[in-house]
Amino acid sequence: MTWLTDLLAEYGDDMLEALAETGYMLVVSLAAAVIIGLPLGVTVFLTRAGGFAENRALWRVGNLYINIVRSFPFLLLVVFLIPFTRLVMGTTFGTQAATLPLCVVAVAIYARLVEQILLEVPPGISRVATSMGATVPQAVGQFFLPEARSGLVYALTSAAISLLSYSTVLGVVGGGGIGDFAMRYGYQEYNDALMYLTILIIIVCVLLIQLIGHRISVRLDHR
Repeated sequence: MTWLTDLLAEYGDDMLEALAETGYMLVVSLAAAVIIGLPLGVTVFLTRAGGFAENRALWRVGNLYINIVRSFPFLLLVVFLIPFTRLVMGTTFGTQAATLPLCVVAVAIYARLVEQILLEVPPGISRVATSMGATVPQAVGQFFLPEARSGLVYALTSAAISLLSYSTVLGVVGGGGIGDFAMRYGYQEYNDALMYLTILIIIVCVLLIQLIGHRISVRLDHR
């Protein structure tokens, strides 16, 4: 294991910095997914044709945003958003600036997953809410979300794994992260051992996210 010790001695600090950058991107983008994507997904679910609060105009706007963002290849979306990123962040370089397009994608990904999870809620839940005269906030907070909470956690886990994959692309625009580290120090310097070690670390991160999300989801599922 001398090769591993040598790699960590030479690149350990840079690797930790790259992991921290990836962690920052994931935390911020997942926060955006929950804060914006969850309400957006709920809105699209409620306002669909035949939904609890049908509103075709509102549904079209939300659905259009989700479809457009999800149809973009991520790298092209990052490039497309450069003027917007510069306007909002004041720069297009660095981890914070690169996180903005990741947040845009996170919102769209999680919103669609939220809609799909809520569509799996038994129709009887909606009928019960209607028969009890529940308002829209009451129906969402007391009926739909509690019923779907296990699936919503699992959906957030899937979103986190997808965002981790997307984050590896952000090194192209100076965003840093573990993917950028693998490319710069591994691939471009022909250091195969370092590149494979970094890939292994990414796989371990994915497995940990999957494990944690699955356990939380199972605990919340009381069916």
